[in-house]
Amino acid sequence: MRKPLIAVLMTSAFVSMTCSLQAQAADLIQVYQQALANDAQYASARAALSAGMERVPQGMAGLLPQISASGSNTRGNQEQIIQNNGGNKITSPSVNVRTNSYNLTLAQPLFRWDRWETYQQSKLAQAIAEAQFAQVQQDLITRVAQAYFDVLSAQDNLGATQAQKVATTEQLASAKRNFEVGTQTITDTHEAQAAYDLVVAQEFAAINDLANKRSALQTIIGEAPTNLAPMRTGVVISAPEPAAVEPWVASAEEQNYGVVTAQFNVESAKRDIGRNRAGHYPTLDLIANAGHTYSSGGGNGNGNNNNAIGVQWSIPIFSGFAVTSKVRESIALENKARNDLETARRTASQGARQAFLGVNSGLAQVKALEAAEVSSKSALESNQLGYQVGVRINIDVLNAQKQLFSTQKDLSKARYDTIMNGLRLKAAAGTLKETDLMPVNALLDK
Repeated sequence: MRKPLIAVLMTSAFVSMTCSLQAQAADLIQVYQQALANDAQYASARAALSAGMERVPQGMAGLLPQISASGSNTRGNQEQIIQNNGGNKITSPSVNVRTNSYNLTLAQPLFRWDRWETYQQSKLAQAIAEAQFAQVQQDLITRVAQAYFDVLSAQDNLGATQAQKVATTEQLASAKRNFEVGTQTITDTHEAQAAYDLVVAQEFAAINDLANKRSALQTIIGEAPTNLAPMRTGVVISAPEPAAVEPWVASAEEQNYGVVTAQFNVESAKRDIGRNRAGHYPTLDLIANAGHTYSSGGGNGNGNNNNAIGVQWSIPIFSGFAVTSKVRESIALENKARNDLETARRTASQGARQAFLGVNSGLAQVKALEAAEVSSKSALESNQLGYQVGVRINIDVLNAQKQLFSTQKDLSKARYDTIMNGLRLKAAAGTLKETDLMPVNALLDK
């Protein structure tokens, strides 16, 4: 049996669009590399990490010796007034006097509990910066993948809409010919025209949506995206491993970077309590000093060396209850940090469960929609044949076309959503790495 013209047109439209998209197409890994180099959010996080790495040297500085040097160089005139026995005052000639001095001081903390706690907090602050940067790295992976597949989905939607337009155009032409020869009523022509007008409107919307999705990707990679490698036909998406949700939830509650950051915040809050309580503790410093002073004038000069070493202590007695208030404040903030940690764990757990269910549900949807696509193609062919022999009317063919293209759009979106839920599942569990993009990239037709 000769293949219907409409099927040829549909196939031609899909093949033409696929070939044009594959010409010099960039894959997911290449787009991710562009994002690493150009994404503003990632660059900001990298700068924040660099700043956070400076917290430990700053905290350590409070425990190290503090050395300072000072000096002076002065000039002046000195006159001596002498009163003789007769009561007369005699002024000696003016003498130029120069004085040079320098002083070197070293202070080494021996016991300053607040500085020790500050140093411990600085290490936690660095760990927080590292965890936050790791979170941004994961976010970049999911943002790039989502933007990439949003573009592919918009392209698929536009391709299906344009193929539907081709099919509807042929069906409209057929209805007009049949009306002219008197084998069909004007109603068939009106139905086909309405379907054509609708698909034209949908095409404009699809073109606009594709432009928006490409613009969103451009925001991440910093330049207009080239053609993207499309998804291969009939790809098989892997199920999550392990196949049970409990290990994923357990990992999320411990390894999710939001949870890790919250855990460090709790530890930092504990250290803050100790730092504030140190306001009640004595302090002890080792002090060493070396100095020299030299004065000259009137042909004479003399110098002095001053060297000293000892300890200096201080005991706080009363500070207007400020220390007590700060301790109460830090205890309250620790309680807040603990509750924030619990919130982070629950959020991570929920995210892992949702993503896990999304993957499994998506796999089932993909399988069902693949079967529905085959059935829709068969239904369309049957309606086209029935229309040709007069046992089906025009609206039956139009509905079959609409059903097929709608199924293809849903199948395309279900595949992308399932892949994204797989990445989100790993992100929620705190295990998402750049290497996880490799198996996803392998699904593309490069």
